Amino acid sequence: MKYWLMKSEPDCYSIDDLKKDKVEMWDGVRNYQVRNMMRDEIKVGDLALFYHSNAGKETGVVGTMKVAKEAYPDPTQFDMKSDHPDPKSNPENPRWLCVDVKFQSKFDRTITLSELKNDPFFASMTLVQKGNRLSVMPIKKSEFNKIVKLSHNK
Repeated sequence: MKYWLMKSEPDCYSIDDLKKDKVEMWDGVRNYQVRNMMRDEIKVGDLALFYHSNAGKETGVVGTMKVAKEAYPDPTQFDMKSDHPDPKSNPENPRWLCVDVKFQSKFDRTITLSELKNDPFFASMTLVQKGNRLSVMPIKKSEFNKIVKLSHNK
């Protein structure tokens, strides 16, 4: 099993949306590195942290989810009315993929990016490195577990 951190802007899709929907496709990825991770590495049963990005002072980790379906063609790339169309993508050879995720938990509080940056334990975590803007990234099991543990501390 692998562990991931997956980012979404809460005004686009939030942890509360996933809690209500229970299972949803993680779509809209338009980065080749992330697409390749979805295709080659993300598997059913992997666990992920749900991260609210661009959320003002509350930017951070808000819950957990589990991968429910492995990579398949992202249907939003072919829908010109979607938020993520790609007119150059071809249905016979799709450019972009998505995975399905299943709600696991919502934290009682947000584990903020600044909190993670200020904790020496997370110094090597990809999320806190300068210049990292990937929407999906691998994380260590120990990082996942510590963030979950932090969510229980108020």
